[in-house]
Amino acid sequence: MSMNSPLVAEKSAVNIIMLKVLAALLPAIGVYVYFFGPAILVSITLASVAALATEAAVLHLRRYPLRVYLLDGSALVTAWMLALSMPPLAPWWLVVVGTVFGILVAKHLYGGLGNNLFNPAMVGFAALMISFPAHMTHWPAPDVLAQSHWSFAQQMDFMFGGALPPGAKLDAITMATPLDTLKTQLHLDRTVSEIQSSAIFSTLSGKGTEIIALFYLLGGLFLWQQRIISWHIPLSFLGAMFATAGVLHLFDPSHYASPLFHLFAGGTMLGAFFIATDYVTSPTTLPGKLIFGAGIGVSAYVIRVFGGYPDGVAFAVLFLNSAVPLIDAYTQPRVFGHAGKWFKGGKE
Repeated sequence: MSMNSPLVAEKSAVNIIMLKVLAALLPAIGVYVYFFGPAILVSITLASVAALATEAAVLHLRRYPLRVYLLDGSALVTAWMLALSMPPLAPWWLVVVGTVFGILVAKHLYGGLGNNLFNPAMVGFAALMISFPAHMTHWPAPDVLAQSHWSFAQQMDFMFGGALPPGAKLDAITMATPLDTLKTQLHLDRTVSEIQSSAIFSTLSGKGTEIIALFYLLGGLFLWQQRIISWHIPLSFLGAMFATAGVLHLFDPSHYASPLFHLFAGGTMLGAFFIATDYVTSPTTLPGKLIFGAGIGVSAYVIRVFGGYPDGVAFAVLFLNSAVPLIDAYTQPRVFGHAGKWFKGGKE
């Protein structure tokens, strides 16, 4: 964000900001398709249509101008974030339900864009994870690891009708994520090094997923270079997760994975650069942004390692979203012209 005259900021239009966010996601989506097939494009399309339809219906009921609000891009950003957080082979209705819930409940019941306390995409994801945990665990195996390769038409049959090819089993093309595998196998008294010798793991995290995370990182750096986001939330998020994971890894490397694994696993990079940095649901002060990001990093790690879910980014974001008003209240700068607290009657 560039500065013109003193204390006056030049603001970009909302639709330009949202378009740049979507553009920053495209390289990662392309890599996603390369490793896991085109099903993710269908999920993104379903989420986009559901988001725009829900947005239009609510705006019509509230008698708001459709063109202005539909073209601001915020509904599409919510749709893409949710779709990229979900398994690409999730049933079509699951994508639609999550998107409608996020737009309707987390956005418009709070008054619309600019008034919502919680990130709508993460509200939709959390609702699906709690309500339909089995459906939210069917992640596709990378093409290099899948026991059998389904055609695009077969994947669509499964997404829209739940039909498997004759003689095929679901576990032939799906697998547990690296985070889920790590958590499950640790409960069976295996060590981290034994678990990570499995074929699904690679240098940093999981085969394919670490490359996607790298492209999320590159997309986030593009947003930072364009001054769409500042460095405070991503750096404090990643730094806090790295530090927390590093301390426990040094304490017991046989039971706690390396900090680099956690940085490139799950939704860490997507959350740090694209979700936690949401203008509406993050703090407005610079110290507040640092506290907010660090809180998400620590909370996400704690949920991953000690909680009941393999990845805690969504729940950590929502938890810290609820603390944003308090964070902003305690990190406001001093009122211009005052040295400290308010004075009354000449006494502090």
